[in-house]
Amino acid sequence: MKFFKKFVRDTKAATAIEYGLIAALIAVAAITALTSVGSSVSQTFNKVDGKLTTANSKA
Repeated sequence: MKFFKKFVRDTKAATAIEYGLIAALIAVAAITALTSVGSSVSQTFNKVDGKLTTANSKA
């Protein structure tokens, strides 16, 4: 019973959980941002590749 009372009053565990949730939120935001940026960058490289291929075939 003492362990349970001590555990409930312990704020270190709550702080660790809060930091964990913040880290998870940041990870989700980063993954979302990088996914959308990655798609845009991929399209840009595909356009450049197409133009370089066209330029090389004419030369």
